[in-house]
Amino acid sequence: MAEGSQRINKKQKASKDALSIKKSDILITGSIDIPFLGITVALLTIGLIMLFSASYPYAYYYENHNSYYFFERQLIFTVVGLAAMFIMSKINYKLLKAFTTPLLIFTLGCLVLVLFYHTNVGNFKRWIPLFGGITFQPSDLAKFTIILTLASYISDYYRHMGTFKYGICYPLGIIAIFCGLIVMEHHMSCTILMFLIGASLMFAGGSNWKLFAFGLGVIVLVVFLVITFPELLENYAGERIRAWLDKDYDPSDARWQTNNSLYAIGSGGLFGVGLGNSKQKYLYVSEPQNDFIFSIVCEELGFVGAALIIILFGALVVRGFMIAARCKDRFGSLLVVGVVAQIGIQVIFNIMVVTDTFPNTGIALPFFSYGGTAMLMLLFEIGVVLSVSRKSNQQKV
Repeated sequence: MAEGSQRINKKQKASKDALSIKKSDILITGSIDIPFLGITVALLTIGLIMLFSASYPYAYYYENHNSYYFFERQLIFTVVGLAAMFIMSKINYKLLKAFTTPLLIFTLGCLVLVLFYHTNVGNFKRWIPLFGGITFQPSDLAKFTIILTLASYISDYYRHMGTFKYGICYPLGIIAIFCGLIVMEHHMSCTILMFLIGASLMFAGGSNWKLFAFGLGVIVLVVFLVITFPELLENYAGERIRAWLDKDYDPSDARWQTNNSLYAIGSGGLFGVGLGNSKQKYLYVSEPQNDFIFSIVCEELGFVGAALIIILFGALVVRGFMIAARCKDRFGSLLVVGVVAQIGIQVIFNIMVVTDTFPNTGIALPFFSYGGTAMLMLLFEIGVVLSVSRKSNQQKV
């Protein structure tokens, strides 16, 4: 009887130990990075205010006189995204590695599905219709999936990343699969973004810099050829390049949005016309709640307001890289690098498009542009960074 009792006690103790280990593996303690969270909240707050200001005329005209249409929907996804962010910030980011393969399979499946089952928006195959007018954009999920996949791969093979096989071929193969599927959606901007996210992770992961430089040289050559011969691309992409090069090209169609964006930026001056006082949002800048929302920001808040927002984005990226640098775990560090690289690249591209420095590729501005899936995934990714920041050996602020 005594031996039986001892066995039962040992089993109960082992079960308790296993349970406590499991709990400690799932939940993570420690202080989150307050500056990173503060900058995120500031950008999110300004973004929501500017979304409402930019969208209410367009919503009133096109959405049954409901001026709050875009703001209300964005607010719902923001609340859900904030919940996901805080939950993820408490979960051990290392658990994500176990979900790499299932998430990869699911994401690739969605990227294939959208090619056959999608909303009818021109020739674009980007959104899967769900219910109640809600759509799901697989490319938004793909941004995080490629970050997770490459971070997991590089952390496993980092000792071999200097070789051509493991440091160039395999990562490029992963990137090529994502980019190939997304380009079939007629989503050139996201294709470029996905490639640059992958390239950033390869560089941070230790790919041979000489081979990396050679690859960048090839890319520059391809870009030069595409700009010189726009007909090499599909009709819609080639037309946008021609419209970018020739400022008089079809101003009533191909350059309408870009031209009115420039008018908005120019009329903003140094301090802007005042919050809510934009004129270009009244059906001149088409769909101002989306990719060209920054032009309305410039018009209403002026150069000073726009510059402050850019500084906030820069501070977010810099703080993110600080978190990555202080993280002792390679997987966690690469996750943060991927997330902040995605945000930084999107911001740069969006502003370049709005200011006509880059062809109109239709890339969203994080925290500002309308898009439920994008907002939800972005806040989840912020939660991943905050989770890593708990593990990083940082001074408390």
